[in-house]
This record gives sequence, C-alpha cells and structure tokens, in this order.
Amino acid sequence: MSGWHLSFLWPEMLWALALLPVLVWVYLALLRRRKKVVMHLPHLAVLKSAAPGRGAWRRHMPAALLGLALVCLLVAAARPTAKLSLPVQQRTIVLAMDVSGSMRATDVLPNRLVASQEAAKAFLTQLPRNVRVAVVSFAGTAAVVQAPTLSRDDVVAAIDRFQLQRGTAIGSGIVLSLATLFPEAGYDLSQITGQRNMPPDPKQTPKPGMAQDLASVPPGSYGSAVVILLTDGQRTAGPDVMETAKLAADRGVRIYTVGVGTKEGDTIGFEGWSMRVRLDEETLKNVAQVTKGDYFYTGTAADLKKVYQSLGTRLVVESKETEISGLLSAAGALLMLMGAGLSVAWFGRVV
Repeated sequence: MSGWHLSFLWPEMLWALALLPVLVWVYLALLRRRKKVVMHLPHLAVLKSAAPGRGAWRRHMPAALLGLALVCLLVAAARPTAKLSLPVQQRTIVLAMDVSGSMRATDVLPNRLVASQEAAKAFLTQLPRNVRVAVVSFAGTAAVVQAPTLSRDDVVAAIDRFQLQRGTAIGSGIVLSLATLFPEAGYDLSQITGQRNMPPDPKQTPKPGMAQDLASVPPGSYGSAVVILLTDGQRTAGPDVMETAKLAADRGVRIYTVGVGTKEGDTIGFEGWSMRVRLDEETLKNVAQVTKGDYFYTGTAADLKKVYQSLGTRLVVESKETEISGLLSAAGALLMLMGAGLSVAWFGRVV
C-alpha cells in the first residue's frame, strides 16, 4: 500500500529490542564453547565428521526463527497501528434525493430525475447484502419513501415511485435523513413537513433541534451510517442547509453530496411558466466539508454512474487506523513453533 507506515501506541516498549544483540552474542558464545568441547574430545569430532553433512543454514535456522519470533512479540508489545483497507461493518446508507420540478431538466439525458434514479439503482447492486438502505425524497417538503431495509427490491420500488414537486428544501432532506438514522434523537420534524413553496425567511431561519442530552461527537466519526445527498438546485424552502449540516456533523455522520446538472444550468418550463435552474455547488461543497464527506459534480448521466460506483467502492472498503499487535503476536507464535519443530526434527532437541 502506498504510504503505508507503522505507528505505536506504546513506543517505549521498543527499547526492549536492544536486548536482541545481547541474545545474539550469547548464542554465538554458546556455539564457540560447544566447538571447543568438540575439539577437546577427539572421538566426538570423529563421529561428527562421519555424520551426514548438514549445511550451516540448517544448524542456524531454528535459532533464526526463534529470534524473528522474539522480534515480532516485542514489536507487538509496543501496540503498532497501521492504516489498512478493511471491509466495513454493517452500516446504513440513506439516499436523500431531490425530486423538485427542476429535476425534469434535460441537460443530463434523458433528464436529471431519470438519470439519478438509474444511477441509484445501479449503485444498490454494488453494496454488500448486510448494508441497509433508506430513501428520503425532498422537494418543498421531505418524506421517507423507504425506511432502512436490506431488501433491494423495496428500495428500487421506492426510487421508482418518485413524483416531481415544487420547491427545493435541501435542509429538510438532511434533517429527515438524520431522524431516520436516529429516531430516538428528538429532531423537531414539525419544521420540515409544512413548508411547501415558501421562500426562506432570512430573519427567521428554522433550526430543527434535537434532544439536549445528546453530546456532540467529532465530525465524520460515526462509522455505522452515511448520507448520500443528491440535488440539482438551490434551496428555496425549508431550514437553512448549513445549520442542518452542522446537526449531521455533531452526530458524526458524513454527508456525501452529489450535484447533478450542468454548471451552466438549464431553463425549464411547466404549465406556462419557465425558470432558470442552476447548481449551488458552493453550498454542497460546504456541506461535505463540514461533515467530513466529499462533493461530486456530475454533468452527465455517465458521470453520475461513475460517482455512484466510486461511492460503492468507498463504502464497502474503508481505510482506517487499526491496531495490528494481534497479527504480530500470531506471527511470533507461528515462527516460534516452526523453529522448535525444525530443531526437534533435525536435532532431536529444542534449540
């Protein structure tokens, strides 16, 4: 692995490795003493010369293995850690998807909504079966269209049921995603269920709250769930996006934001009216930054599928700092058994 390195929780234990040169000196001293004994007993020297030849490597191999075993055990005592790519434990993924009217724009073919639906369904096929998936849709309001489940068929059916609505309440989608993950947290959902087609009031920004007895944790530290937020527009309703992102950060939940649509935007028309829809990349980048997630821009349907493929790989295998003292202890025990076994097999005794 590129950049792979060890660090130690108890580095002071590494001083014990200074004993190894002493042990090597003792081993060599014993060999010299044994050689002198053989030289002073001619009949033993004759028997040794008559014995089948044994290479020097065989004579020293058991001791070398025992020495390596000791090194592994001493390093293990220092509690080494390394950044390893490991399979994730069972987790929940919330797909928070924009179903506002601007998703009918055709700058992403066949349109933004269909492209996001197809990419999300392809994403499901990459996930391990023990990963639960929930679906939250948001426009002027937010709704849980599928509670966390292991059934991929139920999730696909929920995605296929999307219906376009007016308004874009990105913050409502975030809060409802958190409430889905933490039903006991006491989020104030009354502020995200009755604001359809109402522009945000800068003087009175809704702040969905949570129970006061819940302590904050470091951003990105919650490893059992993530939120994937897909949207194509700017907030026009609901609570402030960054305030809700801070709620997610306080619970340690990462939000991976996906901006769908061209950077130039598109003009859409419906029932005699038309409007220009643009992507608020700055807000989505800030949401990802605050929660220790990542932002992805997707200007085409192919880009959108690639993003979901990347997320699928990232959420199945994660790099994390892991203590590996157990592995080194096991290696030391194995080397010790090998050294003792070879010594008994070749010389009829343990070194």
